Amino acid sequence: MAHVIVLGNEKGGSGKSTTAMHLCAALMAAGKSVGAMDLDLRQQSFFRYLENRAATAARDDMALSMPRQFVLRLSEADSVEAAQAEEEGRFAQALNTLDSSCDFILIDCPGSDTRYARMAHAVADTLITPMNDSLVDFDLLARMDAKSGKVLGPSVYSELVWEARQLRAKAGLQPVDWVLLRNRLAHNQAHNRRKVGKALENLSKRIGFRIVPGFSERVIFRELFLSGLTLLDLKKTNRLRLSLSNIAARQEVRELLNALNLPDAKVNF
Repeated sequence: MAHVIVLGNEKGGSGKSTTAMHLCAALMAAGKSVGAMDLDLRQQSFFRYLENRAATAARDDMALSMPRQFVLRLSEADSVEAAQAEEEGRFAQALNTLDSSCDFILIDCPGSDTRYARMAHAVADTLITPMNDSLVDFDLLARMDAKSGKVLGPSVYSELVWEARQLRAKAGLQPVDWVLLRNRLAHNQAHNRRKVGKALENLSKRIGFRIVPGFSERVIFRELFLSGLTLLDLKKTNRLRLSLSNIAARQEVRELLNALNLPDAKVNF
């Protein structure tokens, strides 16, 4: 069976689509077949990234690996019950179709609570939650006392993950490996980083996630979107030079893949 990786967070701008694209490229570079779903049915940043990648490959005659994509759409049924049943059927069909031909399935969720997002969380073998290194993003995970800094209890997104875990347990599935990815780390905000880091360490013991370093704040990640390229593709093009900063960013991708400890996925880039 394919290993399902879900990128989830109820806040936009945390780097879900960028992370999904780089994981997709890294897994394909490791010789794995990858399926892809973008559940942000309005913006579709992940699929737009892939669309730009296909256009660059065609225009510049570049050999760029592509995942197998499955496009979902919302039900137009009149009743809530009928719409739910139809969307559950579509999601199951997508999983079955990709599972038959892929080693990994990457699902990018929207920055909101949707029915498709909840279904994705329930089937995730690995759940990756990218978050900006800020107390605003932390508030989606837990409520914090402003004076003492003490964690008061889980917030809306943690409760969504807990419900997904309950569904997995009832279905007899293995527990999800929940990974919190600290993205856009800024080197000039040491006090904020320590405060967020301490709060996350305390929270991880209470609600069961592990913390791994993500991607630093680098211009290169924003520049790559329009071309659909990733840091793993830079040697194939003369559009962007492989600077020291870009080499360091490639190392962050390598370290992330190692930290995720995905089954039979060896880093070879």
